[in-house]
Amino acid sequence: MRHSSMMEFGIGKIQPCCTLAISPFSNAGTQPSFSLHKITGVGHIQSKRNHESYNRWFSSADAASVGDADNTMTANKHVHDIRNVAIIAHVDHGKTTIVDGLLRCASESVSLDDDDDADQSSSKEGESDGVALLMDCGDLERERGITITSKVTRLDYLDEATASNENIKTINVVDTPGHADFAGEVDRILTMIDGVCLVVDAAEGAMAQTKYVLSRALKMGLKPVVILNKCDKDDAWARIESGDVEMELLETFDSLGANDYQMDYVTVYASGKAGWATTDLDVARELATGSGDNVTADISMKVLLDVILEHIPAPVILSPDDTNNETDEPVFALAATTVGYDNFLGRLCTGRIYSGTIQKGDIVGVLPRDFTSEDGASVNMATSSISGIFVTRGVTRTDLDPPIASAGDIVTLSGVPDSIKVGDTVTLKSNPIQTPIETPPINPPTLSMEIGANTGPFAGQEGTIVASSKVYERLISETDNNVALNVRKSENDAEKTIVDARGELQLGILIEQMRREGFEMTVSPPRIITTECKDTGDKLEPYEEVIIDVESEYSGQVVNLLTGSRKGVLMSMSDSSDGKTRLEFEAPTRGLLGFGSEVATATRGTAIVNHLFIENRHYVGHIGGMEKGKLVSNDTGKAALFALTNIAKRGSLFIETGELVYPGMVIGENSRPGDLEVNPVRGKEVTNMRTVNKDEKLYVPPPKRLTVEELIGYMNDDEVVEVTPKSVRLRKTELDGKARERAARSRKKRMTASSKNGK
Repeated sequence: MRHSSMMEFGIGKIQPCCTLAISPFSNAGTQPSFSLHKITGVGHIQSKRNHESYNRWFSSADAASVGDADNTMTANKHVHDIRNVAIIAHVDHGKTTIVDGLLRCASESVSLDDDDDADQSSSKEGESDGVALLMDCGDLERERGITITSKVTRLDYLDEATASNENIKTINVVDTPGHADFAGEVDRILTMIDGVCLVVDAAEGAMAQTKYVLSRALKMGLKPVVILNKCDKDDAWARIESGDVEMELLETFDSLGANDYQMDYVTVYASGKAGWATTDLDVARELATGSGDNVTADISMKVLLDVILEHIPAPVILSPDDTNNETDEPVFALAATTVGYDNFLGRLCTGRIYSGTIQKGDIVGVLPRDFTSEDGASVNMATSSISGIFVTRGVTRTDLDPPIASAGDIVTLSGVPDSIKVGDTVTLKSNPIQTPIETPPINPPTLSMEIGANTGPFAGQEGTIVASSKVYERLISETDNNVALNVRKSENDAEKTIVDARGELQLGILIEQMRREGFEMTVSPPRIITTECKDTGDKLEPYEEVIIDVESEYSGQVVNLLTGSRKGVLMSMSDSSDGKTRLEFEAPTRGLLGFGSEVATATRGTAIVNHLFIENRHYVGHIGGMEKGKLVSNDTGKAALFALTNIAKRGSLFIETGELVYPGMVIGENSRPGDLEVNPVRGKEVTNMRTVNKDEKLYVPPPKRLTVEELIGYMNDDEVVEVTPKSVRLRKTELDGKARERAARSRKKRMTASSKNGK
């Protein structure tokens, strides 16, 4: 194995900590050229071999065993004891169960060796038993079954082969959101890790929701480990033995641009529910088919921990060479990936330490991410004293003991300056870094909408925070961590705030969180953010890849819904043995607004829709046929059973008997095009006349309840969503019916005039 000499670039040089070698997939008979050309805060060095872009490979072997001293760097003990790895998984593929098993095994390995600390052992065991929802611990995450915010948990693992507490390994497991709407969360979290574990349901194969995170990880040169979970599931083992699962994985990796080194991944066969894992195909077959009683090999989750330690590269220390000090003391540099605030601890920041050490009481400063040093200019950094160093074990933030953290670790610092933002660099005041750590750029937003104070007739009756200034402050504070959001004041209305985001789901989650915090607000219809081609000047709009798994009997309806007025294009169609069809489309983002509720109704809730941003393409023009006629209330009061019984014959209702309504409020969907004003308050007349239908039983079907994100894509251009802690209402922007009629006539005249001019 030939070793490369080191060169200094960017923010500095590599601290002697590990061995730089040609990737193990190099041909033995060739001597390829290998040169370094870039070093970034991600901690990965880009390389060139035979004019192809590869990522450096760091050997975990001891320096003394692999070459002469001139071309080899001394291994650093602290770095080789740490692994930083992210977990990537589709919804319901068993990520939470796998992580719980890892936490339990790691806790037991340390507890069994620590006989002198029984209290600590019992607390760790209790911790491992009480984190059944470690990776999805938020209320919204539990309700929706998705990961919204990234989380880091620390595993202290003692390999039985070492049998010494001095060789305890630290594995920082980072959870990542799978949906492309949370791109900002994904991009910054991947800068902290050195490898990824892709959890795949063996019966379902690779799914679309993992593509975004996996593509970003592969682009950054991270080494993957594949975990085929639920191998004991029906039809799972048949797919594994037939090679279908591996072929799907290889096709996925190839389509996402993986290089040879990344394609040579390790596969772990596992069942998180049963608690076993193995890299041996024969052992996995016996366990999956129920004939594994005579298996003697280790099949616990320790197998997966050992695979992570063996195949995930150790973190690299970056030693900046642009400092002013004359000592050999390494410069401390931490890139903030998450910031927060605690009433007792003050300002918090979480990130990975790229170089140096930090301890409690040190004076630190913050270097802004956009700072550039020109002609030796310096920046006046805000400084403060570190009041605590913490790590997260399970879902609990605990003090690091002793309170000293070194390069390669992921920690939380308290007492940092209040001015810190995501992407800024924390460094020591006494020995500062001169250039901030480079962080990856964030993909631009695709949707824009206006959020303002509640202006409806029931404003202030259900919420505690109703002022538009408070709404603006809350949205601004959200950008501290949610770096994919852009927030600014509206130029047309000072009481409204414009929010640019990645998609409906991200906006819906934000609004739902604010609603639960007591805010009242109105939300305008979303608008696609278009761009202009630099070469041709043409108008561009975002396009997305849409993958839909549905029962075969409904596949035709799905194709009709997306390829008609929504301008989608069917790219491929495949049937499976279980009676389902997978449809792959490419469609403009505008065409997907409101598509989720439509396809759910058409397929009786059996369709699973996943979409991923592809690129900006030429604007396709008007997308019609998406607006629905509405049933609009023209009176104020409580909805009466008698009135709703008659109104239900005109369409589907959004309210039930007894709910408060007001003029301009949308109470249902009209079965015919156009809006229809109705009176849901009118009760049955009380007279002395007796008729045949007097004692007729009245019945109102259950109302159709739409969530916030469903309403975001469902509402028309002349409507807004009124959100309060107790209610989510859809109403017209103009509450006066006559004013709406005049506006409709004016809009019709403008459309007619524009069509004539176009001809």
